[in-house]
Amino acid sequence: MQLPFMGTHAVDDFYSGTKAALAGGTTMIIDFVLDQKNVSLLEAYDKWRNWADSKVCCDYALHSCVTWWSPEVAKEMDILCKEKGINSFKMFLAYKDVFMLEDNELYEVFKRCRELGALGMVHAENGHLIAEKSSEMIQHGITGPEAHEMCRPEEVEAEATNRAITLANQANCPLYIVHVMSKSAAKVVTKARRQGKVVFGEPIAASLGTDGTHYWNKCWRHAAGHVMGPPLRPDPTTPGYLMDLLANNDLQVTGTDNCTFNADQKALGKDDFRKIPNGVNGVEDRMSVIWEKGVHTGKMDPCRFVAVTSTNAAKIFNIYPQKGRIAVGSDADIVVWNPNASRTISAKTHHQAVDFNIFEGMLCHGVAEYVMTNGHVVLDEGQVRVTQGMGRFIPLPCNSETVFSRIRERERTTKPCKVEREPYDGPVAKITATQMSEKMIVADNPIIPNNAEFHGRPMTSSGARQQIDEKSPRRSTTRSLNPPGGKSSGLW
Repeated sequence: MQLPFMGTHAVDDFYSGTKAALAGGTTMIIDFVLDQKNVSLLEAYDKWRNWADSKVCCDYALHSCVTWWSPEVAKEMDILCKEKGINSFKMFLAYKDVFMLEDNELYEVFKRCRELGALGMVHAENGHLIAEKSSEMIQHGITGPEAHEMCRPEEVEAEATNRAITLANQANCPLYIVHVMSKSAAKVVTKARRQGKVVFGEPIAASLGTDGTHYWNKCWRHAAGHVMGPPLRPDPTTPGYLMDLLANNDLQVTGTDNCTFNADQKALGKDDFRKIPNGVNGVEDRMSVIWEKGVHTGKMDPCRFVAVTSTNAAKIFNIYPQKGRIAVGSDADIVVWNPNASRTISAKTHHQAVDFNIFEGMLCHGVAEYVMTNGHVVLDEGQVRVTQGMGRFIPLPCNSETVFSRIRERERTTKPCKVEREPYDGPVAKITATQMSEKMIVADNPIIPNNAEFHGRPMTSSGARQQIDEKSPRRSTTRSLNPPGGKSSGLW
């Protein structure tokens, strides 16, 4: 909500965004604190709290984004976890020179997350490759929204997903892959989970409800309205494939990555797709889209719908059963869902501030009829009644049992152990100071000294390495009638 990004701000702020969430049946959001590189994580946190506290209509929490690494960042992560209610940190493998971390930095953040009992989250795309492919698109004269998808194809997302899972696993850090957008990335997550790695996959309303064929629409505004990162995929079977995985727990939870920009803001990239602000809507329509594409089609039952839209997120981010459950003692956040009602999604009728909707014209069976937040009725038969600032900030405790139960056991059972053996007391080669200086000359391969004496054969008069004795008399060529292996002239 109101994210400053690519020279502008997301048009939905914490008021219009949370109002829209409630209208659609979402009673709490977790937003991202994402400031520029080298900005203090604590300063950024305070900025987001100041923006949100006076505006939110529903309860909210925050993830913190780590876009640079230093000992100071490590200290601030500790403070955020222990004093500020943060239990997850998001890192980027995309947006080179803006938000992206290199692999060694990501590994350090993962180790720090594990130490703090925090969940690592990753935007998985290969930022280096995207930068190169983006330049190639411009060189080919392709400047429209279709180039956005063409420069970051599925394998770019899948490669980064696999790399993030590998680094997190080596650090023994649980991992949450945000906005899984492609079959390829989903397969990587599924395979990793079946190998026992602690990783969670999050498809979003956009990837479950529409596809990337829109990037080739003749209307520039329509095409640009779908630009987000990672992009929607042009394979029209992708949404159904991701829904199948979500229904069967290969993917676990749904979000939206809601980040909206109006037509004039998207037009910042009218001549260069790289300048189109990335982001689409979803916070209002998430519940209806997932019911329509999941429950109404028979892919999942209503209990699984509740799990992937509410309960699983509450457990992963360690606020269950305060959230994600209807029970005595839990917060009175209640949605009465009418599976028989229907509505048609449109930018003309939605409650968000943005002037475009990627689900325009979609008929959805299943509608939130009544919504309560903290015991207050805020949606009654289609009428939204909210007050700015009525929502609360909900601290997220570290060490979620859902996330860290396996991590703690693996920490204990996989701790490196040295081999106890008798000390070696045999001879040890001696290297003289002269030999050491000679070896230091070698830049690429310290095994092979950079001097001619390494080779046992002298140089020829032409400067090549001698293979034969130049002083021996030469003889004419001798033809071998029976080469090694025998003759090969027979008919077989």
